[in-house]
Amino acid sequence: MASQHPRGAGPPSQETTLDKPELQRVEKYLRRTFNNANIRLMARARKKDSAEVFIGDEFVGLVHEDKEDGDLSYNFTMAILDTDLE
Repeated sequence: MASQHPRGAGPPSQETTLDKPELQRVEKYLRRTFNNANIRLMARARKKDSAEVFIGDEFVGLVHEDKEDGDLSYNFTMAILDTDLE
């Protein structure tokens, strides 16, 4: 019987982990791109492949690490509620 990855997300070789240097690199990029020094990334306690994105104290989205076919990228996801548009 084949062993299953602990998180059920595939084989261990595909496991992704955002470490502190990576968080700092992505945070620096987001700050520069959005011209906002108040952006900060916070590691998630149970999800090692993503980080929470804050502007000041307000949660605005998530950054996910994506390792596919040897390539590394980061995906930023931000939900915009209808009530936020008013």
